[in-house]
Parts: sequence; C-alpha cells; structure tokens
Amino acid sequence: MSGETVAPETMARVIDGKAFAGRLRSRIAAEVAALKARGITPGLAVVLVGQDPASQVYVASKHRQCIEAGMASFEHRLPEATSEEELLALIRQLNADPAVHGILVQLPLPRHLNSDLVINSIDPAKDVDGFHISNVGLLGTGQKAMVPCTPLGCLLLLRDLHGDLSGKDAVVIGRSNIVGKPMAQLLLAENCTVTIAHSRTRDLPAVLRRAEIVVAAVGRPRMVQGDWIRPGATVIDVGINRIPGEGGRDRLVGDVDYDSARRVAGAITPVPGGVGPMTIACLLANTVTACCRANGLPEPEGLTA
Repeated sequence: MSGETVAPETMARVIDGKAFAGRLRSRIAAEVAALKARGITPGLAVVLVGQDPASQVYVASKHRQCIEAGMASFEHRLPEATSEEELLALIRQLNADPAVHGILVQLPLPRHLNSDLVINSIDPAKDVDGFHISNVGLLGTGQKAMVPCTPLGCLLLLRDLHGDLSGKDAVVIGRSNIVGKPMAQLLLAENCTVTIAHSRTRDLPAVLRRAEIVVAAVGRPRMVQGDWIRPGATVIDVGINRIPGEGGRDRLVGDVDYDSARRVAGAITPVPGGVGPMTIACLLANTVTACCRANGLPEPEGLTA
C-alpha cells in the first residue's frame, strides 16, 4: 500500500480504533479469565488527586472497563490539598500490595505536587503508564519495559494493518515524553527508519512527503494538510483538540486535516474513534502483562510491543 499512488477519487481506508479496541478488550477478558482459573486476579490501582473534570471522566472509564474485563479495580480519590508525603505514602502502600499489579497516577496533578517525583516513586514493574524513568531507559535500549499506552495502541494498529513494519520510512511529529519519543523508540524496534519532527523542523511538508507512516502527536488542530502526505501513506492521528462547532458546542478534531488527508493517504485514523479508544485498552493490556510478569507466567502474545 505504502508505495502505490492513490487516484484522486480514492478515499483512504479508515482505521477503526474503536472496533479494534473492542476486540482487544475481549482478548484481555479471556486472558483475565485464564489467570483467574489459576487463582490470580490482575489488579489496577488508579489514584486521582483533586477534582479535574476530564480526569474524573477518564478515571470512571478506566474503572468501568477494568470491571468489564474481570479485573480488580482499586480507586483512590484524594482531595486537592493532599500533601506530597501523603501521596507518596499511598504509592508505597500500593507498591507493597500483591493484589495490585498496575498503578496509575492520573495526570495532571495539582501544582503543589512534583509529578516526576511521584511517577518515579511507583515500582517500575507496576508502572502501567510506562512513565517511570527506568521504563523509559529500558524502552530506549531495546529491553523489556512497560510501554506507554498511547504509543502501544498506535503500534498495535500499525501491526494489524501492515504486519511487518521493517524498512518503512516513518515520521513522528512531536517529541513529548508521553507519545512522541516512545513512539519513535517503538518504531525503531520494528526496524523502521524514523524521523522525529517538531516545531523547529525545517520544511515539515517536505519531510512528511517521503514518509510511508506518519504519526501526528503535536497538539495543534488540523495542522497536517493533505498535500503534505505521501500518496498511499498510513496516517495515525494522536491529536485530540477541541474547536468551536455548530450550535456553540465544541467538537473534537485531530492534528491532521482529516478531509484533505483521506483523499491522499492509504489509511488513516479518524478523530474521535481512532487512537483514543486504544489507550485504555492498552492500559488493561499492560496490567495483564505486569500481572503475568509478577507471577512468572508467559506474557500473552499480541498485547505487548
């Protein structure tokens, strides 16, 4: 697909992340059932500090999907004024709890809390967000790590579409620690030729026009235009941006101008319904992986990088 020229009237294949995430959750539920048959229940602890509305929605969704998959869900909702020592004490408790296989501290934290200190206090083996400095280093050196959920979801979508990614020319737009950098590391591990583009990149359209795979994670609505895309390329849009819509209601758009890009690309993720649903599914996958590792069991195939 990546080397073909797409006729002007051809529309890209839409990558249905919602459907893929549903199949992934079914697979996770089956793995959880198999673990339960051994007397082991994977457990995820989520810590929320404060009353951030978006964070509350995310935490509720994570809890619901945990329960649906048959996993144990431990919610810890702390007041905005929680001290750093109180939060660190809770994390030490969760680190020591054998029923907890994954720990997630919902970001952003209130300003008086040091996010780096908090994240790096989590046991790396239970760091299902993949943000601990030890997991960052392991991923960067090609060793077994807990992988950040959104990049893992992108990789699973790409593998499902292409199979072998070896030799493909990939461009990642964005260099965040949460998506851009780990995404580049995952693509390198798949033997892609990887370019990380960012705000200082000269002639970004020219850089993108050679890419067979584009992963856009820059946080700017509709920045990537269709005529920047190589005909037949695969476009993974990680962006979630709110813009004014009809009737005064906001609507979600990605970092890619979807309407123009899908006339050129070979395959593209929509926003919403593309990468977004994969993130929580991969959080559950990471928790199952952490549970298997903690119990000396083989890791389920297809759930890890």
